[in-house]
Amino acid sequence: MSTTALPPVVDAETWQRELDALRVREKAATRELDAIAAARRRLPMVKMPDYTLEGEEGPVRLADVFDGKSQLIVYNHMWFPGETWQCPGCTGFTSQFTRLEFLDNWDARFVIVTQGPIDEALAYKRRVGNAMTWYSTANSSFGADVGAPPGGGFAVNVFLRDGDTVYRTWHTDGRGTEHLGYSFALIDLLPYGRQEEWQDSPEGWPQSPTYSKWSESKEIAAAYGEPGA
Repeated sequence: MSTTALPPVVDAETWQRELDALRVREKAATRELDAIAAARRRLPMVKMPDYTLEGEEGPVRLADVFDGKSQLIVYNHMWFPGETWQCPGCTGFTSQFTRLEFLDNWDARFVIVTQGPIDEALAYKRRVGNAMTWYSTANSSFGADVGAPPGGGFAVNVFLRDGDTVYRTWHTDGRGTEHLGYSFALIDLLPYGRQEEWQDSPEGWPQSPTYSKWSESKEIAAAYGEPGA
């Protein structure tokens, strides 16, 4: 990146005053997110059928995907049959999650479910170095029923288990998943931000076509994947 655009230079007192003004808005946004989370905890839920998915060790009931936990977050990973490299957005997003054991303290688990056949899905997981647990819904209507049908987009769904009964409590897709990862949170702190054309940036700030700076799946595999996978 080459640019001559720079933020204005001011004295420390002026900088602190501008930062303090922005901090008021940041704190208000934090409180609003707290209020949204409180509303999320009060959402009703929907009882799910007794789905059977495919895991690394064979068929598994949806209730058993919880692995004994009461709460489950599912990332529905896009899948295109016959493709060597799957969706770079999904591949990049899920590559962030390498240490999920902390969820044990909250009686929760976070897994990937995809429409791809389980053998192909597990091979792709190894190829790109993904650390999450994968399941396949290729032989089940589960994906289609939670907003991620064959050939469709990605989604995040949350479930609650009561014994062998599973309930769906929350769903999002599109940009609703952004706050779940750390990459955009860090990039948005930078003076030049995401550098995408749709963003509101000062005149002269570097901007590129949307997605142009995102890593391709092949690049993620080169960085994290198993050699020869």
